[in-house]
Amino acid sequence: MPKTFMDEYEPLLFKEIEDSKKTKFPNISLLLAVCAACIGGTFQYGYNISVINAPTEYVHNFINQTWKERFQTDISEDVLTLLWSTIVSGYTVGGFIGASIGGVLSVKMGRKMTLLANNIFALTAALLLGLSYPAGLFELLIIGRLFTGINAGVAICVQPQYLGEIAPTSLRGAMGTGTSIFITGGILFGQVVGLKELLGREEYWPILLATTCIPAFLQLLILPWFPESPRYLLIDKRDDEGCKKALKQLHGANCDQEWEDINQERNNLAGLKAKTPWELLRDRSVRWQLLTIVLLNAAQQLNGINAIYFYADYLFKQAGIPSDKIPYVTVGTGACECITALTCGMLIECLGRKALITGGYTLMSICCVLFTLTLTFQDASPIIPYLSMACVFAFILSFGLGPGGVTNILTTELFTQTSRSAAYIIAGSVNWFSFFFIGLVFPFIVIGLQQYCFLVFLVICFSVAMYIFLVIPETKNKTFLEIHNEFRSPSNRAVSRADGAGTTLLSTSI
Repeated sequence: MPKTFMDEYEPLLFKEIEDSKKTKFPNISLLLAVCAACIGGTFQYGYNISVINAPTEYVHNFINQTWKERFQTDISEDVLTLLWSTIVSGYTVGGFIGASIGGVLSVKMGRKMTLLANNIFALTAALLLGLSYPAGLFELLIIGRLFTGINAGVAICVQPQYLGEIAPTSLRGAMGTGTSIFITGGILFGQVVGLKELLGREEYWPILLATTCIPAFLQLLILPWFPESPRYLLIDKRDDEGCKKALKQLHGANCDQEWEDINQERNNLAGLKAKTPWELLRDRSVRWQLLTIVLLNAAQQLNGINAIYFYADYLFKQAGIPSDKIPYVTVGTGACECITALTCGMLIECLGRKALITGGYTLMSICCVLFTLTLTFQDASPIIPYLSMACVFAFILSFGLGPGGVTNILTTELFTQTSRSAAYIIAGSVNWFSFFFIGLVFPFIVIGLQQYCFLVFLVICFSVAMYIFLVIPETKNKTFLEIHNEFRSPSNRAVSRADGAGTTLLSTSI
């Protein structure tokens, strides 16, 4: 009998279904490797952002007490503010340093070894922070926060590279959201541990700050059991056997497709060495990728999320929440952000990167308008403060679903192996500088514009949403080479097909 259409294509159909089933759920070893990388990586970043808030008053008292013992006089308000600002901003300065060296270390030592060595900064910081009170030296707090910043800067630079390079193409987005999930988890955990029922009392604040050593010890115990990035082993170290062994441990026996993809990228990059940031900045072939990551990483800090947290306490008080209960409501905001990061991880392979980040910035733009209105008419009705609270949670949800979860993934996906580390140095430096800048300038923006400061963030969020919509192609289910080729094509400034299939773009040339 002659073959029918179904006779010919049914085996291929069943094969495709079987392949999709195999890639639907990641190997347990891959999941554990992600957790091992994140617990001492971006979890530390989030934890050290939030854990410093609870002991603020106690650290002020310690500085004043130490000053009085040294100079037999109370410290002036201006000097106290300066010292506290130095302690807090030391984290961002350290982050900038860490981002600058993280990419270099990841090329010289490898992704995994850099993450392991990075724990030296966390352990040193924990020792200095814990000894500051017994030694009577508030200077140790400044140095300790600098080291926590260096640790966070290296982690936020290297960990997303490691996650993006160990994950199969079909799960790269979901695995990449581990970065944002653990950041928000760290923020939430720091808020919880800082409650008075745990380590939030005055006598415990040195212990609270020293707990940054715990994630470091956990990573040192767990991460050595997992392999180096297969892409680093094959492309950078030319270690074929090491790459195959790593792929089998992370992906199981069915890893032929990933081996072919990595090997194809190696052949395409033959003879090329890892680029420095300066070489990458001069490379005209990646100018749109560079512009994209600079804009996205700057916007991640300048989009208003820090302003929302600044106004949160004020809005909670306006809504009638007692001051002693506000820390518990703040934990609710942390839990909200953590849940949205998890939701982003579940949706990203379904909806794609472009839809999530464009939608996130669009919703944030709408929230900025509503927030301006509710703050302007705060006293018009008893219900308005509650609408403002709803805007707080809506803004956090929008940030977590889009910019918070997708930005680091795009930084990984828009570059090939020889450019990725340099790209992370540039992106990390921009991110940390923007973090420092908004902390320095934001109080003056609030004083000058008051509730209308959110109109500034409205312009930023809307502009970034339009840029993403018009310029960035969908990267879902595409190899790094396919994404790179889309940006090199003459039509790469337009919108790609929403499902991410293929590499055809739909618009005019650059």
